[in-house]
Amino acid sequence: MRKIFLLFTLTSLSVIALLTYIDRKSALLLLLFGPLILMGFYDMYQSKKTIRRNFPLLGRLRYVLESIGPEMRQYFIETDLEGKPFNRLQRSLIYQRSKKETDTNPFGTQLDVYHEGYEWINHSIRALPFSQVNENPRVRIGSAQCTQPYEASIYNISAMSYGSLSKNAIIALNKGAKMGKFYHNTGEGGLSPYHLENGGDVVWNIGTGYFSCRDGEGNFSYDEYAKRAVLDKVKMIEIKFSQGAKPGHGGILPKEKVTDEIAAIRIVAKGKDIVSPPFHSAFSTPLELMDFIQLLRKGSGGKPIGIKICIGNKSEFIAICKAMVQTKTYLDFITVDGGEGGTGAAPQEYSDHVGMPLRDAVAFVYDCLVGFNLKEQTKIICSGKVVTGFDIIKSLSIGADLCNSARGMMFALGCIQALECHKNTCPTGVATQDPELVKGLVPEEKSVRVARFQHETVKSAMELMASAGIAHPDDVGRDVVSMRTDRTTIKTYAQTYPEPTVGCMLEGHSVPTEMFYFWKKASAERF
Repeated sequence: MRKIFLLFTLTSLSVIALLTYIDRKSALLLLLFGPLILMGFYDMYQSKKTIRRNFPLLGRLRYVLESIGPEMRQYFIETDLEGKPFNRLQRSLIYQRSKKETDTNPFGTQLDVYHEGYEWINHSIRALPFSQVNENPRVRIGSAQCTQPYEASIYNISAMSYGSLSKNAIIALNKGAKMGKFYHNTGEGGLSPYHLENGGDVVWNIGTGYFSCRDGEGNFSYDEYAKRAVLDKVKMIEIKFSQGAKPGHGGILPKEKVTDEIAAIRIVAKGKDIVSPPFHSAFSTPLELMDFIQLLRKGSGGKPIGIKICIGNKSEFIAICKAMVQTKTYLDFITVDGGEGGTGAAPQEYSDHVGMPLRDAVAFVYDCLVGFNLKEQTKIICSGKVVTGFDIIKSLSIGADLCNSARGMMFALGCIQALECHKNTCPTGVATQDPELVKGLVPEEKSVRVARFQHETVKSAMELMASAGIAHPDDVGRDVVSMRTDRTTIKTYAQTYPEPTVGCMLEGHSVPTEMFYFWKKASAERF
């Protein structure tokens, strides 16, 4: 669109010059076109609004429509560009917090508090002053076998790959992570220079394609892994089994988005779609997974090693727990991705009907770890539309220790949900490799918004925690949140998801009834 604007400018000035040569009064046309041209050039060179930067003059229409009144503004907040509904509260909070606008609203709640599924925090008469609460608490990740534990924020950047996202988007995210002292997950697309050169803490996500740590045939390469895993800014290693967008389906990067640089980073050939297998080749059983974990821990110098998984077949996760107990090899963390999560493009039926929803999945993983007496070794990280302080509290209440967000961070970058992530035509420069569109996203501006959004969201979570009389995330239990299960019935998470007894799944005679079928089916020797 910049080229079109420049063509418009050149054509307009040429026509005006020609008409002025014929009739000098035509020079008055400059009074009309001159301001438009100046506005367009201003749009091109300002750095705060990506749409205007990428679409001079034309991009202003979006902001004009938003400014007409509350009704039009709410349309942009409540719907995506195809008119599909989106949670107004969540998106408006992201925009307000990233831009440091007020997030207060008049006239009470805008939700139907008697509707099934309505949730709230059980505040305390003995609420704490916010001054007594750590505004940015840390959670230590690292089992007894980890020699380099990591102190993580309770809210971090979830997995989004360079390739799916632009270079400038990755730079902005990592700079934001550096500013806010939280971590940035690489996504399965590999470890790029843009994850490392800006100083933010990094979690290296290793998927089934083993990008940045593979040989020419696509198999895992220990040598390639070891030389990257020991880098100072790589704080943790995450083995990706599946993601919320398309669990059980390999990731795809269209060849249109594969540049020479991306191909080199991923250690793949250019000129064709990059397709990740749906399963790992470095191991095939839970016991072999334990060997792989030990190998990764050795190659990293003792850093935390974890997995990312969207829960599907329950017996397969229980099999991993059995393998940990049998080999006395511990995962330092488990990232649980809800089936409703995911920012990347995916087949619609995978998005809608594959993978356990986040709340049920986190409760299940927590109960399994408690049941096998593994919870003290392993932290739970959750991701799946976690974009507000209340979302964080809900996740902690169910059993998570900390949270990741992809969607929230993308909106903080300036994503308008144009739904063109897979077409290489993202108008905000977030999810494209088109250099003209990428140029519109200025990392120096957007990194501030990312850091501000994360800070304000954590602050909100801690304020909510203080209202419940709780000083630290570790103390958020299942009785903190209540939910309306129907018009007249209310239950806390503790009632909906009763906690098992510690160690109850180590022997068959005390396994909870609802778990027994899957426990009996699970074997450490097979998935």
